[in-house]
Amino acid sequence: MGKTTRTLLAAALLLGAGAPSAVAADPAWAAPGSGVPAVAASPAAGPDLSAVIAGLPRADATAALVRVGGTEGSWRGGAGVRDLESMSPSVADGRFRIGSVTKVFTAATVLRLAEEGRVDLDRTARSYLPELIPGRHATVTVRQLLDHTHGIPAAALPRRTVEEAYAHRFDRYTAEELVRSATAQPREFRPGTRQHYLNIGYTIAGLIVERVTGTSYERQLELLVLRPLGLRDTYAPGASPLIAGPYNHGYQTMRLDDGTTGLRDVSVWGATDAWAAGDLVSTTADLERFTRALFAGRVVRGPLLEEMFTLPKVRDAKSGDPAAYSVGLSMKRLGGREVWGKTGGRWGFNAAVASTRDGARTLVYAVNSTDAKGEDMNPTALGLMVAAYGLPE
Repeated sequence: MGKTTRTLLAAALLLGAGAPSAVAADPAWAAPGSGVPAVAASPAAGPDLSAVIAGLPRADATAALVRVGGTEGSWRGGAGVRDLESMSPSVADGRFRIGSVTKVFTAATVLRLAEEGRVDLDRTARSYLPELIPGRHATVTVRQLLDHTHGIPAAALPRRTVEEAYAHRFDRYTAEELVRSATAQPREFRPGTRQHYLNIGYTIAGLIVERVTGTSYERQLELLVLRPLGLRDTYAPGASPLIAGPYNHGYQTMRLDDGTTGLRDVSVWGATDAWAAGDLVSTTADLERFTRALFAGRVVRGPLLEEMFTLPKVRDAKSGDPAAYSVGLSMKRLGGREVWGKTGGRWGFNAAVASTRDGARTLVYAVNSTDAKGEDMNPTALGLMVAAYGLPE
């Protein structure tokens, strides 16, 4: 990003972003007399949803799109700018990279195949992919791939810093080479004894989908999830680093060419390193429809759906805390109740889907964060979660 763009951002932050950053709520959902109750902040929450995204762009985010739904009320809103050059208002129906929210789609695809008897969750990954999974990881099961208790380390990639990642943003990887890189290393722990959240389990799961169906992972995702739900704006980009269709640009704080720290436009960035673990592009409308259908049992059915709401009885390999990830989802207690969902981050973009188990309150957001993939949750994203559900316990 050039000096002009940085100056525009500084002015926007100083002035509160002016007209382009005003919160826009869908009148069909929020207007009085519409027949649809406007969602209120959770009793345990701080600011309401509109207040959280008011004033964008800010230092932590340049745009946000939000949908809250369920029997407790509904609200849609957006704020910020499409890009920092034009400062035009954010695109309400824009597409964005959903990062690890992709894992929910992959888990649903594998569970649908399990429902059809084509995948056995208790069978080892090596029995499906003997040429890729060596003996040191021979006992890892499909379920352990999906709930992050497999003990297989991450693939070795040249990206220790955001600057290194940016330099390699157009590198292409195959799923097979990522798996070979990971499985060539010693296991982190005995499978099923601890939990370590990583992408590699879902990369292997995507290859198992291809092995048992004889078609691509993308084809099965289309047949089993996207097409039945009418998710026309959700797609896998493959090797293309572009986002097809309208979108709000993503920016990332990093060291610039002149040695200063500032924002780069990182909208164009390859995602082959993530594949079935994190490469999908979607919209808030599609994610809301998917979330409602998933929690209502219209995507994965019967006992297999409970896999997504069952935490393994192990502890996190790093923190020692109880496991927080199930098959595809994670759980947090917010505002006195269990909230299940998944967050995701690609450089310049944060996304999330969440819901109470009964579907009383769903949340979907896309935040164009400038600190995506940071150690701490983006402040705007965290504010939306707290406003929708309440404070963490």
